[in-house]
Amino acid sequence: MKLKYPFVLIHISTVVFILAESSRPPFACDSSHPLTKSYPFCKPTLPINQRVQDLISRLTLDEKISQLVNSAPPIPRLGIPEYEWWSEALHGVAYFPTLHTGMSLNGTIQSATSFPQVILTAASFDVHLWYRIGQAVGREARAIYNAGQATGMTFWAPNINIFRDPRWGRGQETPGEDPVVTGKYAVSFVRGIQGDTFEAGKLGHHLQASACCKHFTAYDLDNWKGVNRFVFNAKVSLQDLADTYMPPFRSCIEEGKASGIMCAYNRVNGVPNCADYNLLSKTARAQWGFNGYITSDCDAVSIIHEEQGYAKLPEDAVADVLKAGMDVNCGNYLKNYTKSAVVKRKLPISEIDRALHNLFSVRMRLGLFDGNPLQQPFGKIGPDQVCSQEHQNLALEAARNSIVLLKNNYRLLPFSKAKTASLAVIGPNANSAKTLLGNYAGPPCKTVTPLQGLQRYVKDITYHPGCNAVNCSYVLTDQAVKVAKGAEYVVLVMGLDQTQEREELDRVDLVLSPKQQNLISIVARAAKNPVVLVLLSGGPVDISFAKYDKHIGSILWAGYPGEAGGLALAEIIFGDHNPGGRLPVTWYPQSFVKVPMTDMRMRPEPSSGYPGRTYRFYQGQKVFEFGYGLSYSNYSYEFLPVAQNTVYLNHPVKSPKAELENSNALKHVPVSEIGTELCSKRIPVTVRAQNHGDMAGRHPLLLFVRSAKAGNGRPEKQLVAFQSVILNAGERADVEFELSPCEHLSTANEDGLMVIEEGSHFLSIEDKESEITVIL
Repeated sequence: MKLKYPFVLIHISTVVFILAESSRPPFACDSSHPLTKSYPFCKPTLPINQRVQDLISRLTLDEKISQLVNSAPPIPRLGIPEYEWWSEALHGVAYFPTLHTGMSLNGTIQSATSFPQVILTAASFDVHLWYRIGQAVGREARAIYNAGQATGMTFWAPNINIFRDPRWGRGQETPGEDPVVTGKYAVSFVRGIQGDTFEAGKLGHHLQASACCKHFTAYDLDNWKGVNRFVFNAKVSLQDLADTYMPPFRSCIEEGKASGIMCAYNRVNGVPNCADYNLLSKTARAQWGFNGYITSDCDAVSIIHEEQGYAKLPEDAVADVLKAGMDVNCGNYLKNYTKSAVVKRKLPISEIDRALHNLFSVRMRLGLFDGNPLQQPFGKIGPDQVCSQEHQNLALEAARNSIVLLKNNYRLLPFSKAKTASLAVIGPNANSAKTLLGNYAGPPCKTVTPLQGLQRYVKDITYHPGCNAVNCSYVLTDQAVKVAKGAEYVVLVMGLDQTQEREELDRVDLVLSPKQQNLISIVARAAKNPVVLVLLSGGPVDISFAKYDKHIGSILWAGYPGEAGGLALAEIIFGDHNPGGRLPVTWYPQSFVKVPMTDMRMRPEPSSGYPGRTYRFYQGQKVFEFGYGLSYSNYSYEFLPVAQNTVYLNHPVKSPKAELENSNALKHVPVSEIGTELCSKRIPVTVRAQNHGDMAGRHPLLLFVRSAKAGNGRPEKQLVAFQSVILNAGERADVEFELSPCEHLSTANEDGLMVIEEGSHFLSIEDKESEITVIL
């Protein structure tokens, strides 16, 4: 049994009784402790660096090594309790009864608000919503800790890997395929969970909770056709690293000020991420200014020796990761082999001390060495903050603002609340509370399934699952058809669930199971009116059959919409909310499965038939485009005239290499060669948006840029900014954007340098364009 300090041991014969304050959070530096209260590391008035140095100086080598794993044991002689580095909070505080994580929901607090899975909230394109979700998750985490139900406050979220391939089982955890969206999500969520303000600046060294951006880097394959994430060697070009894989992590560190990073299992160009000094120390810490701890993914150190064969001995693996800059091992490899690595002189003790400095610094920033946390800045956050009405309302708002309307022929939706006489709800996902949550979820406050949500609007409602599970291995077609024929309207709730896509399970196909697809088509043909198809899924699905089926009038994609997802769907279907979500990923056709998932290239190679990936580079057919999403209203857009549409960077050529000519004869200059003053120039852009419908609506405006010349590795287009606007029926508004030429008009060259090209660049929103000319 692991013991939390403070505790009293009472020996009676051979039985040991432990009297502990279970409702009191664990902490070091108890003022009532006769020894530790006088130690310098217990004095909050001293700088953290000084306190940490004092603490480390008091540890034996064995004690030091014991702290290098996720389940760090107590150090009773110094009054230091155990600490668990591993907790999850991807879209709400998660709890796994079978795993030893730092959060427990089996005491006074037994549930937490379950927000929509990340891929769905990304569809809102709303940075403030993402911040508020992070803020709510951080508050609930601190409340659970304050209630004595946690041994850690470090959360291994968000997942900010690029959703590069539609088959990836963990794509549901990410904000999608675009590096700008992913970076902005990371900044917003991290600021929220750690207790900073939306615009940043409040945080200082205090942390409400600690966020960890994962998985660093180029990790987006779990288990596909015999290739698993533990041995996969991702071959990535400098160009793709520069403009796709690395930017979200840079944003997370530089702007979000994340206090944690997780290095990924896979190798990148032959080097394991957790053993890559250039990645962890040179890039993250030296170039980006990372100030926090770096953890391995679970057992990622052991595989460097045991599965990848990169390290010849276990001690070599330990030395490799600590010298690279990793600090803590999820697993026991460092506990088992660090001492022998020191004895064999493969590892200096100074590397252990370096890691401990980062680890204890974060624990001190969390206030866990300042005495009783209940008397500290976040100590007043209590159980009433968990599952509060405010947070439950936010979960509903997030779902309703993110659900995407993909089809609405005949203006089938919204249904009339007054005139809809009867409704049939059919499908394996229609009444499944579990499916709503996606993965990495804890027990929700309460759930409303699609069926339960629709029951609030229609009294005469009939439900049938249609088949036994989402793969429909056993189909009840005749019964489903009978139910459909007996109702005025039919809502089919279909799609995927965690048996089809999840961690360690990548998809092989992009279509629904043949039996599910067949059930949808048969029921649609039998129904009295065109049906509504609702898809629950994390990854994209080729639903071309439904897109072009006249019997299917409307299609809604609802991701995994969280605890309030069923109510949000019902509000949209019956017109109490006007949908405005937009797809954060490209929906590819089934033919895309011919492309090997192991091919990491973003850019196409026409000569070999390789089509490229994501909306930025993909040159094949699409089922639905990135950013696609309908509304019950029609919107128009107009770029307002600008005083000057030419940007003069007036770059002085510093060396023969500074000004370059590419194969398409466009002069371009590395951003690094342009001074701060020139890069600080801003381009004001104003877009007039108008709602021509008869319903108020919230609508995200997505601003893209493309170069006048295509090819040569340039993106087809690139999202540079997005904002949401709320417009009443008939209302119009001017939405202002501010662009930076160095940030928004640059592209990566083959050497991984960001460069700005002279010439025309075109800004676009929907089918409207505005030209900007860059003169170097």
